[in-house]
Amino acid sequence: MPVLPTSFSPATVSRLALANAVANGLIVVTGGAVRLTGSGLGCPTWPRCTSDSFTATPELAGHGVIEFGNRLLTFVLAAIAVATVVAVWRSARRDLRRLAALTFVGIPAQALLGGVTVLTGLNPWTVAAHFLLSAVLVALATTLWLRSREPGVGQPLVRRPFVLLTYGIAAVTAAVLVVGTVVTGSGPHSGDVDEADIPTGDRIGVDTELISQVHADVVFLLIGLTVALLVALYATDSPDRVRRAARDLLVVELAQGVVGYVQYFTDLPIALVLLHMAGAVLITAFAARLVWSVRGPATTPPSSRTAPQPMAVPRVR
Repeated sequence: MPVLPTSFSPATVSRLALANAVANGLIVVTGGAVRLTGSGLGCPTWPRCTSDSFTATPELAGHGVIEFGNRLLTFVLAAIAVATVVAVWRSARRDLRRLAALTFVGIPAQALLGGVTVLTGLNPWTVAAHFLLSAVLVALATTLWLRSREPGVGQPLVRRPFVLLTYGIAAVTAAVLVVGTVVTGSGPHSGDVDEADIPTGDRIGVDTELISQVHADVVFLLIGLTVALLVALYATDSPDRVRRAARDLLVVELAQGVVGYVQYFTDLPIALVLLHMAGAVLITAFAARLVWSVRGPATTPPSSRTAPQPMAVPRVR
């Protein structure tokens, strides 16, 4: 039986954290493929695939294979998350333990929520919650990776109004994702093989055109805030890392906006919808990077900081 090393190097921790972030993003895209191919109920029950089998059966055809394959990917993600937690706990980076634990705990929570989604017949609200929890995990895993590359978290690099603006951008990003799930729930791609029998918008009682306009308005707000931050950063003596993070986020937002408009006016082709989901993952990751960027690295690693010494008590002769 292989013996785990007593301590993992910072490079190993960083590599595992990166693999964890990538895996969390990829499973969102594969989950989108399940929905877009109408395979959401390819395995009609949970935790088994059928009432008699844990695996897909020939009777379930391609939809069963696609849905069951996505379930198997959860175990791969869980293995990477476990490896990341073990590496962090066996390293000097105690400050990363909370983030590593949260990314791990999110995996079984996501699996349970996925089970509820199947058992409720792909209820659009549980489908939305399933995606949003994945977005939270992407943000946490991205932050974990970025922090693992530095010795610790230091002081803010920009003035407080700029810090608050980055938090505002993160909040509006979350709003974009939430409203986007409502747009999806009211649209034609529910994920069920029988989705064609349900008129668009009837699943959640929301007018698709109206909620799509609301979604576009929130996106415009997000882009406007990002542009405002970027202009302010270049107008002041701000660190390059914050400027790059804001600039890169704006590029991803604009690209995502183009894909969103094209897919809307071309009747939501599956390839573009899947690309839009991948863009949502990227926006989540780049927004998390922006929030991370406003604080500089610690001057000394957390493990090497001197602990406070107890006060000496003079002896009584």
